[in-house]
Amino acid sequence: MPIIKSAIKRAKQTAIRRERNVGIKRDIKSAVKAFFANPTQDTYKAAQSELDKAVKKNLLKKNTVSRRKSALSKAAKAAGVTIASEKKAPAAATKKPAAKKSAAPTKKPAAAKKAATETKPAAKKTTTKKTDK
Repeated sequence: MPIIKSAIKRAKQTAIRRERNVGIKRDIKSAVKAFFANPTQDTYKAAQSELDKAVKKNLLKKNTVSRRKSALSKAAKAAGVTIASEKKAPAAATKKPAAKKSAAPTKKPAAAKKAATETKPAAKKTTTKKTDK
């Protein structure tokens, strides 16, 4: 057991984080097992949701989750589960009218920048006197 106060605190924090991480991983495993036991669209969405939560909480890497989700979708297609993504919407409904650009440029021209720098007062030079002994 640590003696230093900061090490004691760190040990407590580590124990709490470990419990949380183990719980999240347990949820992932149970959701994936539920999907493979009964492949439906609902269990598929639940498994993907658990994997996405793990990425959001930095428990699993993005590529690892991508690989696992790919395996889930492959198994779903083999089982005949229809995978409907909610993110895709009709193209006509999502398009917004293009905003008109204003005639005034957003950046200052180079001449304006030069004029702004030339009007600043010059810094005073400090002189040091040399004395020979």
